[in-house]
Amino acid sequence: MSDEPQQRSQGWAPREPEAGSRPNPAPAAGPRTGPRSGPGTGPGGPGAKQNSKQNSKQKRKQRPKRTGLRRLVPTWRMLLGTVLGTALFLAGLFALGYFLVRIPSANAAAVKQSNVFLYADGSQLARDGDVNRENVALEHISKDAQHATLAAEDRDFYSESAVDPKAMLRAGWNTATGKGRQSGSTITQQYVKNYYLGQEQTVTRKVKEFFISIKLDREKSKDDILEGYLNTSYYGRNAYGIQAAAQAYYGVNARDLTVGQGAYLAALLNAPSEYDVIAHPENRAGVLARWNYVLDGMVGQKWLTRAARDRVTFPAPRQARGSAGLSGQRGYLVQAVTAYLTSNGILDEDTLGRGGYRITTTLQKSKQDAFVKAVNDQVMDRLDKKNRKADTYVRAGGVAIDPTDGKVLAMYGGIDYTKQYVNNATRRDYQVGSTFKPFVFAAAVQNGSQTQDGRDITPNTVYDGTDQRPVRGWNGSTYAPENEDGESYGDISVRTATDRSVNSVYAQMAVDVGPARVEKTAVALGLPADTPDLTASPSIALGPATASVLDMAEAYATLANHGRHGAYTLVRKITKDGSEDVSLPAPDAGGPDDRQAVSREAADTTTAMLQSVVDGGTGQAAQNAGRPAAGKTGTAEEDTAAWFAGYTPDLATVVAVMGQDPDTGAHKSLYGALGQSRINGGGYPAQIWAQFTEDALEGTEVSDFDLRLQPGAEEMYDPGDETEDPDATGEPDVDGTTGGGEEVGGSQGGANGSTPASPTGRTPGQGRTPGRTDGHTPGHTDSGTTGGTTAGTTGGTPTDGGATGTTTTSGTTAGTATGGGPTDTGTTGTTAGQGPLSGLTPRKEKH
Repeated sequence: MSDEPQQRSQGWAPREPEAGSRPNPAPAAGPRTGPRSGPGTGPGGPGAKQNSKQNSKQKRKQRPKRTGLRRLVPTWRMLLGTVLGTALFLAGLFALGYFLVRIPSANAAAVKQSNVFLYADGSQLARDGDVNRENVALEHISKDAQHATLAAEDRDFYSESAVDPKAMLRAGWNTATGKGRQSGSTITQQYVKNYYLGQEQTVTRKVKEFFISIKLDREKSKDDILEGYLNTSYYGRNAYGIQAAAQAYYGVNARDLTVGQGAYLAALLNAPSEYDVIAHPENRAGVLARWNYVLDGMVGQKWLTRAARDRVTFPAPRQARGSAGLSGQRGYLVQAVTAYLTSNGILDEDTLGRGGYRITTTLQKSKQDAFVKAVNDQVMDRLDKKNRKADTYVRAGGVAIDPTDGKVLAMYGGIDYTKQYVNNATRRDYQVGSTFKPFVFAAAVQNGSQTQDGRDITPNTVYDGTDQRPVRGWNGSTYAPENEDGESYGDISVRTATDRSVNSVYAQMAVDVGPARVEKTAVALGLPADTPDLTASPSIALGPATASVLDMAEAYATLANHGRHGAYTLVRKITKDGSEDVSLPAPDAGGPDDRQAVSREAADTTTAMLQSVVDGGTGQAAQNAGRPAAGKTGTAEEDTAAWFAGYTPDLATVVAVMGQDPDTGAHKSLYGALGQSRINGGGYPAQIWAQFTEDALEGTEVSDFDLRLQPGAEEMYDPGDETEDPDATGEPDVDGTTGGGEEVGGSQGGANGSTPASPTGRTPGQGRTPGRTDGHTPGHTDSGTTGGTTAGTTGGTPTDGGATGTTTTSGTTAGTATGGGPTDTGTTGTTAGQGPLSGLTPRKEKH
């Protein structure tokens, strides 16, 4: 072995292979005697350089693979390719669409067809009138009206292109911030939709609208487009175009429209019929907000100075006049059906206004005729407009609904559509008064509510009925409602308080239940959540809310249907051009509106209470229907409206008699109307209800209520009973009278029951009525006393508490009646004279 040191081999030591690289090929077979030597094998030789280059090339070709979430992130090359590809594709589509879509001739909507409205049996109800349109040149439209329209619909019209994405964003922002709905389309797009296309909401129509708008913007001037838009837009009141609208709302030509008038007409474009403050005074706040938005926009665009804007006052439009072809009730019915279709999104107003539809309603002609006859017989034919000014104010509204399916069967809208445009059945500007009280009681049962001292609220629960008694348990300001005529009742049961509509009792009950729960129950039963003046406070019980007659009919129909709610419907079928069916909302059964609004016990116990109102309370006139009935009277503040809301098992009907100035539309009190000092719900409204109900159900089987009452509601108890045992014998009160009887079913008086009762329900000389005659069924007692006492023993004679005997000069009837009639156990004592009786003048209500 050589003594010279052996030189270490360079590059022989094996290295860990790099990820993804190939292993070096194996060395050639054969014995190795030492490190390889030779040119290019050293660390700096050519072989080493070549290997290094190969390794670098391999590294570039074999990059590490993307793993984990990085695999989901596209590379910049992928993004760039996608963007360029999409842009080229869209450009191709745009070019194709632009060349394929041509500007068509004016659509058929420019020559409007009529809509035909039918009764449920297929007979014709009405055919709407011809188009009210008069085209005018742009120079014949006032600049103020032009600028107002631009401020409302498209402020950048003259500077923008035909299709402006900013308009869509602006529309969404205005809607979100409460400035009212605004179309996301430019005026050019809206004009194309109005004149060349249609109102259907389809992708195809929107695509056509897009391309036609661009072409039209190139071929026509902005002034031409604005003129076309103003002449084709719908403003409500069957007015197409701004000239027709100027005449319909203000009786002027379009060239004479003022700033305020132009701003109002521009506001109408947002919701033509809804923003008519004459037809829908309840929407005045929303209209004013939109009107101010338009004026502020004019200031912002420098079309109006701030000083001039501050001087503008809202110009109330004139009273509307209906088409002669829609006279009588027809116009009201068409108006109500149209509102139903548009509010439920079945057809929009523009589409329906262009006609060609055949609409079959749920209205039954026989019942419709019966409603008109009842109003005429009971009210309209008795008016003396020449000698009694108050008679010129008298109006009426009514709605009848089948409680089992929600179909509106009849509707009375007013004196005549050509004389009074506003539909009294659907307007929401008169207080409902005490017809709201049943909702308070239903809420109490529904929520298992208790009084302030922990007693369950039932028909027999005793409340303090003292006039102007401050409610307890309310954290707000002091509230002490006044009873009618300042009457104080002392301790009184809920049932009797309902019969007499005692405000102090129901205000306290609303607090006991919780005003918010009362409001929630009213909405669940059928009142719209946005009903004006429906607020969660103790006053909610007195009915300051201004729900419509239709709203109240829907709510009472829910009570009649054992608490199950189904939204009302006015339409059975719609066809377009005689063949194409228009889809309608699915029937309520199983749908979102088909629900148990309140429990059956809550609804049925309320019904039992309302039967008492008809049997012996303020609603006795409803007995003339000859059917088992439940109902409630109500009167608006200042006696501007009187209501009766009631139902049988088969029909729910609400009637209101209202006071309105025929020239201004202002609410008027009904004092002195029809020769009466006052009009209340138990008078003419209940009489209309009874006649209509009798005629509408003629020939049908009489059915009784099938009620399931809350525990404790079956027995009748009043605090006037001296013992809680309903079979106990009455004991004398401190004033010498005994607690006991409410005489029902006959006039309070002598043996024949002929002497008229006190309007307050008291027997003269006896003080407050304490309670019912134990064991009596309301409506069966036929006799009473006059200013004295009835002494005797009732053993169940058919008169159920009647007495035979002699009447003394002091008015005392003494005698004994025996037999085996309906009364289980009689009473002995004096009758304190509770209760409104047959022949009683209906009690006047303030609420």
